[in-house]
Amino acid sequence: QVHMVESGGGSVEAGGSLRLSCVHSGAPPGYNSIGWIRQAPEKGGEEIAGISTDGVSTYYRDSVKGRFIISQDNAKNTVYLQMNSLKPEDTGLYRCAVGHFYQGSYFPAAGYWGQGTQVTVSS
Repeated sequence: QVHMVESGGGSVEAGGSLRLSCVHSGAPPGYNSIGWIRQAPEKGGEEIAGISTDGVSTYYRDSVKGRFIISQDNAKNTVYLQMNSLKPEDTGLYRCAVGHFYQGSYFPAAGYWGQGTQVTVSS
């Protein structure tokens, strides 16, 4: 069983920044990445960013490229998401998830998601 606890969400104005953290118990055998999924009404779940457990590869959704940065501290079992220049459309529940990194894309695995932290960006 994987434990994941997210924090760092909040309410900010457009143009602001937030840093999300995900403390996790490690990726189970067979999974090689951890990333962030955003859930918003009428949008379902979107893969926002992912990082391979060895830190070599990263993935970003096109809409966040150049604004968000994913990183990790393996000594602390923590994955971070630095979010800059936030826009109202970034609003949603951000959930940390174990997944697969394959051919440059991040695929979250069902059943290995945290409860999430809410991000609300006002215009």
